[in-house]
Order: sequence, then structure tokens, then C-alpha cells
Amino acid sequence: MRLFVRPLTIALASGVLLSLLSGPAAYAQTSSSPMPATAAASLLPLPQASPHVVLNHTIGLSEVTVDYHAPSVRNRAIWEGLVPYNQIWRAGANENTVITFADTVRVNGKTLPAGQYSFYVFPRSDQDWDMVFNRVTTHWGTEKYDEKDDVLRVPVVPEATEFHETLLYWFSDVKPGSAHLNLSWEKKTVSLFIDTNVQARVVAGIEKAVAQRPGDWQLLAQAADYLVQNNLNAERALYFINESIRLRDVYTNNWIKARLLASKLDYDTAIVYGRKAIKLGDKDDEAFRAQLPSMRVSLIEWQGKAY
Repeated sequence: MRLFVRPLTIALASGVLLSLLSGPAAYAQTSSSPMPATAAASLLPLPQASPHVVLNHTIGLSEVTVDYHAPSVRNRAIWEGLVPYNQIWRAGANENTVITFADTVRVNGKTLPAGQYSFYVFPRSDQDWDMVFNRVTTHWGTEKYDEKDDVLRVPVVPEATEFHETLLYWFSDVKPGSAHLNLSWEKKTVSLFIDTNVQARVVAGIEKAVAQRPGDWQLLAQAADYLVQNNLNAERALYFINESIRLRDVYTNNWIKARLLASKLDYDTAIVYGRKAIKLGDKDDEAFRAQLPSMRVSLIEWQGKAY
């Protein structure tokens, strides 16, 4: 027996199938109650209008992370438009912008404990802007923001800059223990000076390392060298380098002592240790040969200052 499907049945089946395939799209276009955003997001892999950005940076020995969503200008008025003056702004898009400090830092000279903070900006038309660190990090934008949860407010002067289509956080003026954290959007930039007090942490680490390995002449020499290079605690540096020389008398630690003495303006004794360092150096040692010309230049400079 041969089976026949009536055209009407085919048409009805096609209509049902078409309805099933196009139902969600039609619903999104015609229903007065739009689909939940989560459902729409799960169906199509679309790029975000304000993409998620995570910026990681190490200042000194401290990790700093900025987690934000970056909106774009898109031919809109930003300041006193999309971002009104005299109102708190989330300093990004979507969820809170969150800044995390692994260690206690100073922000524009004010102490901020280690931790995770939501970050806001309070812009004004003719005054300093406030940069706000708030303890609550789970808000959507500025919803439920409460000033009583602010941990730190820092006034800054916004600067006119080149055009930035997309909001950008970035670091500049990076030094061993400090950097500027900048926020740029449209034609304005605000900047915060982050200081990690790295020297105090390094010195504490040096003392701990020396206490654990007091007989390591190289460690003692490295400790003294760091203190000399950074003009820190000359008396402690002298103790370290004397111990290093006592344990092993080589050109490297003698040269460190010569530099230390020169920094204390004791050029006569610096010359003695400088000459000793050159005498102890191995002429077949590539590192020594590379350093020798600058050592001789330093000796000439010290001789000119000693007499």
C-alpha cells in the first residue's frame, strides 16, 4: 500500500515547524514583556557592548587588579550627558568596577588597607572629582551604593587628554615601588598615585633572609649592595659587607664596600678598597672584565675628591 501525505498536512506541519523555529525571535520583537536577558544571552554568543576587562599589575612587590567593564562613546555626550555631574558613577559599566590591592598601599598619600574595593567616581563640572573606594563589591552599578560604606575618598583634578573611544584603565610612571593608575574616557583622564612602600618590605625581607642564613657571604653582599644602591641604612649595609668579606674576601664584596664608603664621603678608604677589589679580580672572569672600566672611572673620580 502506498501512503500519500496531503498538501494541507504538509503545509500545516511546515507552519508548525516554522512557528517553533521562529517563536523566540518573534516573541522578542512583538511581546510587550521581553525575554529575560539571561535567556537571550545563553542562546547566542554575542560580544558585550561593554566588554569585561581585567588589568593586573605589580607595583614593587604588590599585586594590583582592576576588574571592570569598558563602555564606548558611540557618538554620545559623556560628561554631563551619559555621566551626570554631581552624581556617583560606577567608573565603568554593568557591575561595580572592583580594584584589589594585595597589600596596604597609599593612594595620593592616604593609607588604604589591603583588600577588594568597589571603585566609584563623583564628577563635578568646576571642582575636583572624588575617587571613591567602597567596601561593598557586589552591587550592580550604583544601585544600593551607600556613602557610609566608603573606605577612602581622594580628590583629584581631571585632565583634558586625547580622545579615548573606549573607557580605559592603565598604569604609567611605573617605578620600583609606585605607579599612577589612570582612568581615561572621551577627552578626560583622572589619575591616582599608588605607593606601596616597597623599601620597608624589602628591608624586612633582607633582615629575615640574613637571620636564616647568617653565614652566606653572597647573600650578605647582595643585602649590602641593595642598601647601598637605594641609599638605605648605611650602617646596616656596612655590617653586612664586613661580615661578607670576613667570610670570603673577593673582589665583588670589596667593591661594594668601596662604593659604600664613597657614598659616606670617605673617599680615602674607598680608594683603598677599590684598588683591592681590582687586584682581587680574576682577569679571566668575563663579569669582572666587563665591570673593570667603570671601576677605574670611579677610582679616578674618588681620587679627585679625596685630595
